[in-house]
Amino acid sequence: MADQIILGAILFIMLIFFVIGKPRYDIVAIFGLIAATLFGLVPGEEAFRGFAHPAVITIAAVLILSRGLINAGVVDIVSNRLETLGSNITLQTAAITTLVAVCSAFMNNVGAVALLMPVAIQLARKYDRPPSMLLMPLAFGSLLGGLITLIGTPPNIIVAGFRETANASPFGMLDFAWVGIPVAIGGILFITFFSRFLVPRREGQTSREDVFHIEDYTTEVRVPADSKLAGLNLEEFKHQKDREVVIAGIIRDKHRILSPSRNEKIEAGDTLIVEAGTEDLERFLLQNGLELKGTQKMGEAHFGSDIVRMVETVIMPDSVLESKTVREMDLRWRYGVNLLAVARKGKRINERLAKIRFQAGDMLLLQIQKGNLHDTFQQLNLVMLNEREIFLSKKRNLLGAMAIFALAVGLSTFNLMRIEIALAGAAATFALFRFVKLRELYQSVDWPIVVFLGAIIPVAEALEPTGTADLISSLLLDQSDRMAPFMIVGSVLITTMLLANLVNKVSAVLMAPIAINMAQQLDVSADPLLMAVAIGATCAFLTPLGHQSNILVLGPGGYDFTDYWKLGLPLSIIVILISVPAILWAWPF
Repeated sequence: MADQIILGAILFIMLIFFVIGKPRYDIVAIFGLIAATLFGLVPGEEAFRGFAHPAVITIAAVLILSRGLINAGVVDIVSNRLETLGSNITLQTAAITTLVAVCSAFMNNVGAVALLMPVAIQLARKYDRPPSMLLMPLAFGSLLGGLITLIGTPPNIIVAGFRETANASPFGMLDFAWVGIPVAIGGILFITFFSRFLVPRREGQTSREDVFHIEDYTTEVRVPADSKLAGLNLEEFKHQKDREVVIAGIIRDKHRILSPSRNEKIEAGDTLIVEAGTEDLERFLLQNGLELKGTQKMGEAHFGSDIVRMVETVIMPDSVLESKTVREMDLRWRYGVNLLAVARKGKRINERLAKIRFQAGDMLLLQIQKGNLHDTFQQLNLVMLNEREIFLSKKRNLLGAMAIFALAVGLSTFNLMRIEIALAGAAATFALFRFVKLRELYQSVDWPIVVFLGAIIPVAEALEPTGTADLISSLLLDQSDRMAPFMIVGSVLITTMLLANLVNKVSAVLMAPIAINMAQQLDVSADPLLMAVAIGATCAFLTPLGHQSNILVLGPGGYDFTDYWKLGLPLSIIVILISVPAILWAWPF
């Protein structure tokens, strides 16, 4: 009983920190593992066996393969067709949701959303429609698509691994399709015909100008001969007390120097293109003896050239920018990026840029040299919104990447090779033939997820030997003698779904051993309950916390926290109504 109380307390404390979001989930998982080890709940020699778990290897391999398929241009071929769609919102919603669902069945959900989000935004803006109308369907479609295959989403892989620990073979590649396909079809149809009535229309966000209003914050100032800035280079300027002003360019003898280097010297007579709030601009002029050159507003044309671009981006979950400020990251000098504006929930943040603490889903307006785009975006984990990042590839690379991936899927589908070995081999082959560069090989792996799973799996597995799973199962099955099979499956599904909307990453890991224990107490097959866990852990539509895909569209869509349930609640009901009978038909007790 003491072990149950201790493990329950550890898990409860971890859940609290997961919901709070600080410290990050992988750090919380590591401390939870250490605590479980210190109390003897997890044997010391087995503390880190989770990092060798097939689920961890499989997820890492899927992330690498996703990057390789994107590089090969697999999705670009299909997504280009979206630009030929008409103005019909129903047709656009159906196409974008179906495409992201198909992609998510075979690649990382978040990667599929990141790839297609710029397409959805451009499509909406082309017809003067707020992007919010397409972005939530895009995110939800990625979750529905992940239900179809073993590699479609991490919960499927985790559940398959726990099935193997229950002395059964793991689920195969297409075992999830019996339930996943009808649920995905039903969900997509509902989104297609009803999302436009349930998703909030965020008017006034049909263009970049509507969100950032950059023309209100930019102007030209002249540097007189007696100015304090005359003779300083930009490296010296960065040490000035006032760092709330961005020098985005210098006009000298009618020649524009955009995003100037740190060694560029400010000369008397120069005109500086600056971006700042009214108060900061006034202080900047007074402190440095500068003259306001004109009162006319400046637009985007003043910030771009053949070599310098102004780009609209969104911060991905787990980006190095999360919880950091511009001052801490030193974006201008470490990454060669000028931050011009920040928007959150579709509205520009008007406080001083240097004091803004970034969050996942924030939209950034950046000035950056074209040659640095790809590397900088990978380092900072950003997604470009104003246009897709194009990966040019030779036809043989496209066919080769698809053939290698199909071979790995085929070997695992027909049980000729374990899934983690087949996918790891395919990932290594991608690196060998340079479908994924060696640097991308490691950058494409979501290491916080890997660390989180490696640490949390041994803690979750301790639920069984300590009797904690038995205790929780007994509570859930207290009325089981009066519950029909569909009620038992439904209770597991709904419990997992609610947990996933708060702490998505941990829901499958915690509920899978409980589901297995429930099946043992009922003396029935664990398969229907494990399938319920997989569906519930993926279908987290009620909050942006439910999945990284939901967080990713939060800023560009301009959504509030409470907007998700308006479409997510009826969609969740649709999923429950379809999945429970489908589970009992395909995986009877």
